[in-house]
Amino acid sequence: MKALEVVAMTTKTILLIYKEPNMQEVVKACLTDLGGWNVRVANSTLEGLRQAILYQPDSIILDISTGAIDEFLFLKQLKTLPTTQAIPVVLLTLKAKWVDLQQSLFPQDKIAAVIVNPLDPAMLSVQIAQALGWDLD
Repeated sequence: MKALEVVAMTTKTILLIYKEPNMQEVVKACLTDLGGWNVRVANSTLEGLRQAILYQPDSIILDISTGAIDEFLFLKQLKTLPTTQAIPVVLLTLKAKWVDLQQSLFPQDKIAAVIVNPLDPAMLSVQIAQALGWDLD
């Protein structure tokens, strides 16, 4: 009898930081159902930073609101900690021009991509995979 070969599949883990609960569920469903990724959820940047340190996700998806001081302080802190500085971040936002301006103030944050709302649920996982250089199965 031949031994069965077991192939360990490594599923990527994403930390989703999204304050609005309804959209958080939509985005999480897109990432799990269409992307096939494991998704951890945080409702605030403080909780997100704690989870990033504890779980070391493969990427962070961060919703940026128009008054995004907390989010940019989060990015700055994330990139100064040795345990989290290499984690790529994808921003979701309604205000692309505003984020472009703010992003220029933080070039060291190494944002992988900025995806502008309204989101196309069918394309979100594709956009994220392309930004991060990941394959979709």
